[in-house]
Amino acid sequence: MADRIWTAALVVIGDEILSGRTQDRNVAQVAAWLNVQGIRLAEVRVVADREEAIVEAVNSLRARNDYLFTTGGIGPTHDDITVDAIAAALGVGVVHHPEAMAVLTDYYATRGGLTEARARMARVPEGAGLIVNRVSGAPGIRIGNIFIMAGVPHITAGMLDSLTGTLEGGRPVVSRTIGGWIAESEVADILRDAEKRFRDRGEIAIGSYPFFREGRVGANLVVRGPDADLVAACVADLVAALAAAGHDMVDGGI
Repeated sequence: MADRIWTAALVVIGDEILSGRTQDRNVAQVAAWLNVQGIRLAEVRVVADREEAIVEAVNSLRARNDYLFTTGGIGPTHDDITVDAIAAALGVGVVHHPEAMAVLTDYYATRGGLTEARARMARVPEGAGLIVNRVSGAPGIRIGNIFIMAGVPHITAGMLDSLTGTLEGGRPVVSRTIGGWIAESEVADILRDAEKRFRDRGEIAIGSYPFFREGRVGANLVVRGPDADLVAACVADLVAALAAAGHDMVDGGI
C-alpha cells in the first residue's frame, strides 16, 4: 500500500477570501502538512459563505479523494455556516457535542463565560468527532473522511499538528530544486525530454518557475517524486543535459 497515491482536497470557505479582503495562507500549510503525511493535495476550491456552494463542493470533492479538508466558517457568528452546510451535504442533523461544550465551558470560565454565541462553536454534524485545538479552545471536527478546521492560519496549524500521524497515507513526496539564468522557453524541450526518460522508471514531475530579477530572466526547476533516489537521478540527468546546452545551474535554486 506504500505505493498507493493518497489524495486530499481542500475547500477554503469565506466571502472575505473571494473579496480579496483576506489573503489565504492555509492552502500552502495544508499542502505542506499533507505531503509529510504521504498524502497529495490534489485540488483546492474557494467558495462563498453560501450553503448550496459548500454542499456542492463538499459532495463532489469528498467523492473523488481519500480525504477532504475545509477551512473557515466555524466561528460564533451567524454567517459561520460551514457546520450546517456539511451536515446538509451528509444528510444528518446538527447537535452540540458534549465534549466540545465541556472544553468551551472550561476555556471561557475566566473569559466572560460560555455565551449562546460561543456555544455555537460546539455544534457538529451528528456522529462527528473532534479535532483538538490547543490554541483557542474551540475544536475542529472530523466526520468520515472530512476534516473541518478553523480559517485562522495559526489555529489551523494547531489542528493539523494534533492530526499528525493519524491519517493513512503513502510515501511523502520529495523535491530538489536547481536554478539558472535561463529563459523558460529555451529549455522547455530539455525538460520535456528528461521527464519522458524517467517516466517508465517511476513517478517524476518537473516544474518550471520563471522569474525576472536583477534585470535578467531566470527559472527555478523543481523535480518531485516519492522516490528520493529517482529524484536525485533525474536532477543529475537534467543538469547534464542543460550543461550540454550551455546552461550552468545552481543547486538549491536562485
